[in-house]
Amino acid sequence: MDAPHSSVTPEQIWAWLGEVSDPEIPVISVVDLGIVRAVEVLNDEECVVTITPTYSGCPAMQVIADAVTGALRGHGLKHVRLVNQLSPAWTTDWMSEAGRIKLKDYGIAPPAQQVVDISGLTAGVKRHSLPPKPSVACPRCGSPHTELASQFGSTPCKALYKCLDCREPFDYFKCH
Repeated sequence: MDAPHSSVTPEQIWAWLGEVSDPEIPVISVVDLGIVRAVEVLNDEECVVTITPTYSGCPAMQVIADAVTGALRGHGLKHVRLVNQLSPAWTTDWMSEAGRIKLKDYGIAPPAQQVVDISGLTAGVKRHSLPPKPSVACPRCGSPHTELASQFGSTPCKALYKCLDCREPFDYFKCH
């Protein structure tokens, strides 16, 4: 355990939180995943960390909260307060580029960036049309020839795909 810090900075706290792994995907930190939204140092003894779940029913949030609190206390911060922020809702756009690379290297296809055209909502276009399917490259061989096997992967945040070239199944982190 580190000695207590008399003048900890938000930048130092962000760095410490960058070492806290997501419990469901241990190769990516809660910072790279975009769960940590804000860090504030109120005085030399109190730190406020704002976190947003990847979805409102995420079962890992208590584990994440405990890991964040434990990491900061392990660095000598005695008073850590977590704020759960549900709005705006978490989006895969908050993931860092480093986090996307870590997912791919781990064998999970990172979320494909999609632009959803909402202009049809007010222009009288079909309201029940589905968004286009994402182009998901295989994280193992890089092939774009993949297909959805199941909307439900190993966690609610992921879908199961299979590569039509190397024939391997893989998780795809859904775009939210």
